[in-house]
Amino acid sequence: MPAIFRAQFRAQSAVWLGLLAAPVVPALLPAPVQAQQTSRVLLTGTVRDAAGRPLEQVAVGVEGMPGGTSTDDRGRFALNVVRPLGSKPPVLVIRRLGHRTERIPLDLSSQRELVLTMQEDSRALGNVTVRGRTEAADTREQVSILQLEPRTAKEIPSPFGDFSAVLKTLPGVASTNELTSTYSVRGGNYEENLVYVNGFEVYRPFLVTAAVQEGLSFVNPDLVSRIEFSTGGWQPKYGDKLSSVLDIQYTQPDRFEGSATASLVGGTVHAGAASANKRLSYLAGVRYKNATYVFNSLQQQQGGYNPTFYDGQSLITLNLGPKDNLERTGLSLFNTFAHNDFRFNPESGQSSFSTGTNQLSRLYIGYAGRERMQYDMYQGGLRLHHDAGRNLRLELLGGLLYSREFEYRDVEAAYSIAEINRDQNSPDYGGDLNRRGLGSRFQHSRNNLLARIASLETRGTWTPGERNTVRWGLKVGQEQIEDELNEYSFVDSVDYVPEFRRTRLRSSLNLESTRTQGYLQHTIRFDSLRTLTYGARASYWTVNRQATVSPRVQYSFTSARNPRLAWKAAVGLYHQPPFYRELRYQTGAPQSQEGVLNLDLRAQRSLHFIVGNELRFTQWGRPFRFTGEAYYKYLTDVVPYDIDNVRLRYQAQNKARAYAAGLDARVSGEFIPGTESWFSLGVLTTRENLAADSINTFDANGGITGRVPKGYIRRPSDQRLNLGVFLQDNLPGNPSVKGYVNLVFGTGLPFSPPDAPDLRGTSKLTRSYKRADLGFTKVLSLRSGVEQQQGRAVQLRSLWMSLEVLNVLGADNLAGYNYIQDLNGVTYSVPNFLSRRLVNLRVIARF
Repeated sequence: MPAIFRAQFRAQSAVWLGLLAAPVVPALLPAPVQAQQTSRVLLTGTVRDAAGRPLEQVAVGVEGMPGGTSTDDRGRFALNVVRPLGSKPPVLVIRRLGHRTERIPLDLSSQRELVLTMQEDSRALGNVTVRGRTEAADTREQVSILQLEPRTAKEIPSPFGDFSAVLKTLPGVASTNELTSTYSVRGGNYEENLVYVNGFEVYRPFLVTAAVQEGLSFVNPDLVSRIEFSTGGWQPKYGDKLSSVLDIQYTQPDRFEGSATASLVGGTVHAGAASANKRLSYLAGVRYKNATYVFNSLQQQQGGYNPTFYDGQSLITLNLGPKDNLERTGLSLFNTFAHNDFRFNPESGQSSFSTGTNQLSRLYIGYAGRERMQYDMYQGGLRLHHDAGRNLRLELLGGLLYSREFEYRDVEAAYSIAEINRDQNSPDYGGDLNRRGLGSRFQHSRNNLLARIASLETRGTWTPGERNTVRWGLKVGQEQIEDELNEYSFVDSVDYVPEFRRTRLRSSLNLESTRTQGYLQHTIRFDSLRTLTYGARASYWTVNRQATVSPRVQYSFTSARNPRLAWKAAVGLYHQPPFYRELRYQTGAPQSQEGVLNLDLRAQRSLHFIVGNELRFTQWGRPFRFTGEAYYKYLTDVVPYDIDNVRLRYQAQNKARAYAAGLDARVSGEFIPGTESWFSLGVLTTRENLAADSINTFDANGGITGRVPKGYIRRPSDQRLNLGVFLQDNLPGNPSVKGYVNLVFGTGLPFSPPDAPDLRGTSKLTRSYKRADLGFTKVLSLRSGVEQQQGRAVQLRSLWMSLEVLNVLGADNLAGYNYIQDLNGVTYSVPNFLSRRLVNLRVIARF
């Protein structure tokens, strides 16, 4: 062998022998040398701010050692630390702009999971602010969808701390009653909104007639980790409604967390934790509400209020996957119960109003009797998911709903009207003139409803490549409704009750049905700039034997020249198969139909056209985002309805066409450094064209007493202009003192008497809604530095003290009207006003 080849052979042999011997060499070294090379400790932990929120992009390292890491969007980090040879412990250093640098000595013999708290550095806040944000990867690809920060829903000032308060400040969303959690979206009504929690569709009580009878909104803000809200044009994976989708995900904790809240209207408690091996976690929350303090500020009815509402929710998650991938297979159990008990003994009422002759009058009412409404609802769901492969996820969901409701009422009201003296020169200015008796009204009801709903659903997600995602699902539900109606009322004048002023409704209704739904959709990402989602949804209901198919398409693209600008468009058909309330004929139909179900009622249809854009920009050195959309919805097979407080009175007939058109705009960002605020504006017009015989009123013999106007008229939800503002700020030099402003303004709705079709859709009774709520919060951080989770009792981490001034403008907003008649048959519209200015105190303790 030539010398040059022998030398090359020896060199390569030495390399291979060195590689093969590498695993053996440490075992042959002396013990101290081996320890120095291999004694490492995996250190994990979470970094949070003084308020308990996770901090991302926090630099984590060991003093004097190379390398390091940073926290993710959940505030989590993992770092390998070499165990030192000497007795001096290593020092962990964490740094983040806008916060004080922390140096924590480590005890590696026992410490593994750390909980670290960083304090804000007020000296740095004036110049540099670093604020973490999380956003779903595909949010920008979808049309009419917003992702909200969960903590905003907890901080926004509102009478009851309801989650829906944050939704009412968004574009396209309208609500003119702060006592209710209901809202309408782009001209629809509140029963056209889908709500999902952890993939399960949730329901609200069926018999609620007034906002004061409502309990708590379903969503518990303490448990929320992700919020997505769509105002139209949503993908086929979401269900069969006409107006909006609210998709909520609850937290899956990986360490102990908890909080307790107390205020003048109730309180909440929540806790969550995970096992040491991360296989089992739980999350639970309990809420209590007593609205007596708020209801006593109502201007109309005075009396003995006893409203008590409480609920409890829990989420238990079990990870069944292998150790290296625990979440490959998972089982979660979601449970909730809600108890709403409203009792009221009305005593007196008073209200001022203007008559058609511009004469200011005052109504006096004396009551006798009482009301009691109770709604108990239980809902549970079991969800199993399994990753069959790297690109395939399968899910199986089973859900149960049990609702038992009743409303009992025996109330007699005697009322009189007096004109108000408006002569400022008169010594009796503001007093009563020409006070006259009108009569009385009696209402009796014994209504009971029992609802049972069971469903089984399977879903799948297949991602064959980075550019394609296929989703499908199939759901079968069984519904059982038992409804006992027994209502009686009359109005008398001078001890005389004419027949047309008597109403009687007695029926016993039972409805059993099966509802089947399914969807298939495909998302194609042509490149990093263009995305197309298309698919269809189908449903079938055994009651009306109608099958529906709803094709939907979305397209979005980002400008290559300006990556901050994205354009979106969507078109789709949406069906809403009727539920129990739409089927039932209401008072005002012929006597042969009152309380009867129209089993031939078809699904309402809505065709959505949406175009919009999203622009991200920087102003004053801070990030902002503008979203704007134009939409048009054409509705057919519409079921007309009237609004009576929060009760919808459907006419149980598909005899109307309608449309809704408008513009929505929202600017959000750091108007105040370090805090997110937004301004929302919605412009809307929605009108309907009713068939001549679709909305008539009838006398005792079935004769028509009133006819509907011809042509397109305003729908009950036609709020032309809606403005929502949410602002946050903090005290300069002291960011632990914060302020919040929640402002909502909306133009008037077209109120009209429910049994007067000739007045339907008129604007004679419109009145704008304006409300401003202020909140001031002081945050006290009670712990900092290293907190060991194992072997220590639960400790208080921070304390929030909040003062809220609700309806600071003292606006007299309307909930609706009561309609009374005098001896001559003249109808008076008497306004029902909402709550006055109130002060609320809240204390929040976080653990």
